[in-house]
Amino acid sequence: MYADAESQVDRIQIEFIRALAGQHRLRIVHLLGAGPMEVRELMVALDLPQAAVSQNLAAMRATGLVEATRDGRSMRYRLADPEILAACLLMREVIVRRLSALGNLAAALGDQADRPLLPIPASDPALHPAQVTPR
Repeated sequence: MYADAESQVDRIQIEFIRALAGQHRLRIVHLLGAGPMEVRELMVALDLPQAAVSQNLAAMRATGLVEATRDGRSMRYRLADPEILAACLLMREVIVRRLSALGNLAAALGDQADRPLLPIPASDPALHPAQVTPR
């Protein structure tokens, strides 16, 4: 029973992640994190045609990431849960930390660029192709 519930949660999480997999969708999350917006406002902020914005919103709505309410003739979209933005921001922080660590590693390796990482034994002709005589 527990495994079934865990599998269902895993499937839902996978659907959420897939629904967020796209630059425009992530930008929509960040925009809606500031408050509800109409499609027209999202179009302007994203510099996308209405069809593209609507298609992204439909995919996000289908998984429960965003909700829509009618406001007169237009629809206002909002995040279904504010923690969706918090989760995206947390992932962004993790990515920035990883990039920073990799940047520090690259900088450290760059400081050592003029010396070989491992000593090359002079007695091994395979590692010194200039010293190998052609057959």
